[in-house]
Amino acid sequence: MLDVDLWTLLTIVALGLITVVTRGFFFISDKPWSLPGWAQRGLQYAPIAALAAVVIPEIVMARGQLVDTWQDARLFAALAGMAWFSWKRGVLGTIVAGMAVYLPLHVGLGW
Repeated sequence: MLDVDLWTLLTIVALGLITVVTRGFFFISDKPWSLPGWAQRGLQYAPIAALAAVVIPEIVMARGQLVDTWQDARLFAALAGMAWFSWKRGVLGTIVAGMAVYLPLHVGLGW
């Protein structure tokens, strides 16, 4: 039998209720509403900011230190991906181009 204490059960139920209320909040109101203009403009930049916050440190850092050599496959893969995207504007091609450069350098040369 499961040995779940009362606080764990209460926490799970409370988090579930909070999730339902916050996600269903938009359906509770009778009238449609929209975000203010400043918030809509800010949200336009959120995806690129999140992508930059995740991807750029992964490219320029290794084990918590800045990459100090040019023999890093991630640098060349990122350049290839950027070149492809600036040429064709396709996300799938960007990924394929980056991996086509990364894998031979990383696996083949051990970079």
